[in-house]
This record gives sequence, C-alpha cells and structure tokens, in this order.
Amino acid sequence: KQWYQRRVAITAGEQDGHIFEPGQGNNAYIFPAVALGVMCCGSINIPDELFLQSAEALSYLVSDKDLAVGRVYPRLSDIQEISVKIAVSVIERAYELNLATVYPKPDNLEQFVRDQLYSTDYPTFIPETYEYDLSNYQ
Repeated sequence: KQWYQRRVAITAGEQDGHIFEPGQGNNAYIFPAVALGVMCCGSINIPDELFLQSAEALSYLVSDKDLAVGRVYPRLSDIQEISVKIAVSVIERAYELNLATVYPKPDNLEQFVRDQLYSTDYPTFIPETYEYDLSNYQ
C-alpha cells in the first residue's frame, strides 16, 4: 500500500508469500439489509441509529479468514446470509428504539426474516410426461 495525500491505495496480489484479496465496499451490504430489516419490522422511520447498527453488525461478520487475506468486508458471495444477519440486528435496534410496528415481536427474528425473503425457486409448470405403449392401438 502507498500513502498519497492522506489516502491509501491498496492493491491485490501476493507479497512475501501472502495473498491479499480486496473486499468490495459498496451499497450491496448495508442498504439492502437495512431495507429488509425495516420492512420486516414495519419501522415508522429510518434514523441514523439503524445505519450505525447495520455497520456494526457488518463488522462482526468479517471473519479471521477474511482479515488474513486483507479483506475488511465479508465475501460478497455470502451476501444473502450477511443481509439476514444485518437485518436481524436492525430489527432488534428498531424494537429497542420503539420504531417497530409489527407486534407481537417475533420470537425467532432470524427465521422471521428468512420467511420474508423472495425466493426464485418455482414449482415446474411443465406436466410430467411419459411414453405410451401404442402397440395395442394398431
């Protein structure tokens, strides 16, 4: 890494046998998870505290393995699991701040959030087919 005018540029690659993989710090982590949490609990508004809570929850999801390869974010390939965990944290905070409108509060918030997720798994609409023995009809 190189310091330039109080900024740091980090490159990926290998140094001294150590492999560094940069993470992706974009809106994929925080905003969707906050929205999921807010929608699940029916929060009456979205104060800064919920965003701070989501950032703190995200920080706890960075593993030692992530840090070992230079990532400061969890793997983006785990985004759905990450979103669920952040959403649960946001919901907990919304209830603490009396912002939630979904009552009674679900006993298992993680399962409650998972039950609200959109699923792209659809049953097939193609009927099962099978071969007819047509030899008896001739």
